[in-house]
Amino acid sequence: MRLSREKVLCLARCITDHLVASDDVEFIEDRETIRQQIVQVLQSLLRDEERVDAEVRRKITSQRKEIPEGSAEWDILYRKYYAEELKRMGVAGGT
Repeated sequence: MRLSREKVLCLARCITDHLVASDDVEFIEDRETIRQQIVQVLQSLLRDEERVDAEVRRKITSQRKEIPEGSAEWDILYRKYYAEELKRMGVAGGT
């Protein structure tokens, strides 16, 4: 998934605002530091997702038979390989 820097910053701001409004969270850092750390985490997660997507697409295109993107077979393989990559990375879940 591609998100512009502005969207990542907006998401980080929304998350920070939500955390600040919560009575269950107590900050030991200032709000801006927390927001910056959230931006870093989001950017890291997006980079990881792009790497997984690229690897999954590489696996699909390396099949002996050409599988057109958007076909039912391509979608099934994409979900399967995506889940395998997440498992390999130690991340629970999948698409």
